[in-house]
Amino acid sequence: METLITERVFEKVRFPIEFREVVVSRVEKPTPGFVAVTFAGESLAGFNSLSFDDHIKFIFTNQHGERVRRDYTPRSFSAGDRTLTIEFAMHADGDAAYWAALAKPGDQATIAGPKGSMIIPKDLDWHVLIGDASSLPAIARRLEELPEDAHTIALIQIGQAEDRRQLKRPAGAIIKWPETPAMLHEMLEALAWPEGEGFVWAAGEHSSMLEVRSRLLALGLPKERMKVAAYWKKGARDFHEKI
Repeated sequence: METLITERVFEKVRFPIEFREVVVSRVEKPTPGFVAVTFAGESLAGFNSLSFDDHIKFIFTNQHGERVRRDYTPRSFSAGDRTLTIEFAMHADGDAAYWAALAKPGDQATIAGPKGSMIIPKDLDWHVLIGDASSLPAIARRLEELPEDAHTIALIQIGQAEDRRQLKRPAGAIIKWPETPAMLHEMLEALAWPEGEGFVWAAGEHSSMLEVRSRLLALGLPKERMKVAAYWKKGARDFHEKI
């Protein structure tokens, strides 16, 4: 792999953390394994999300009456309507998935953050996006926001065929849907890497992302040209870690 390293600055923007009380305005199921919940409220005035992998704290009351916090990426935000949409992967076993499965208009929750954004340039020569169901909302948003002519490859590990949806994407973008982590790693190994200056973004289950990072480094991609994160870890709750 030949990778051009430049002095390109990846902009980091910080925001003061605010706690915003919101109300569910709409609930949709884009596919059987996902629930998209749209929140509204005057408290969303001034909300910012400048990057597709921003993180907010979603704060809610679970079925046991306990106050719970979980990390999620904003799927979309409309400043004009003051609405924020979060997608929940329903194959996950946890309080947030249970809450989303029962969500209905009028339900209340709290949103905190994001505390900042790392803005990855959109005009790079190529973009590679890697993840599983937990990162599909972030990948879908990135594909929507990239220029129409962006050279893009996405490897999205989704075991359930019914959840492999049609995504708005740049013309010519390549999207592959491996069924298992092992297939994801094999596809990564077999990629025909584009030339020029690019960036790899990857997020998903902890052990799988450790393997992804290891393979990227073995392929010769400098760590400055990648961002790899664990959105969850088998057997753990409320886990998020930059790898």
